[in-house]
Amino acid sequence: MIFGQDRNELRRMYADAWQKFTTEQPLSTLEAQIAAVINEHPEYHAAVSGDLEKDFSVEGAETNPFLHMGLHLGIREQVATNRPAGIKAVFEQLGSKLGDAHAAEHRMIDCLAETLWEAQRAQQAPDELQYLESLRKL
Repeated sequence: MIFGQDRNELRRMYADAWQKFTTEQPLSTLEAQIAAVINEHPEYHAAVSGDLEKDFSVEGAETNPFLHMGLHLGIREQVATNRPAGIKAVFEQLGSKLGDAHAAEHRMIDCLAETLWEAQRAQQAPDELQYLESLRKL
């Protein structure tokens, strides 16, 4: 597992990677991946540099920037390892169709989030076949 279960630890990892990136300090491979995602989301720079204890409420229609960026990292890891099998081809086709890899990730994030939510709700492993099917419909 790349990240721990502790929310504060995870958020601190994002903040540290961003601080190193912005001050041109050496980054580990993981820190570079995190910083790249943060860099692509200027709307989240303040969240990563600010109050890491802030709660983001669904009821308040707030997007949790750490969850959003974590889903980007998840998609990138899945594509890099082609796990589930076939996701790399789906990503390449969607990226070609949209003309933008980042936009393709945004579309795929919705499917990933729903798949993870369903698995958590059912208290079972994510259904990779259903996940791939939903991605192929994009």
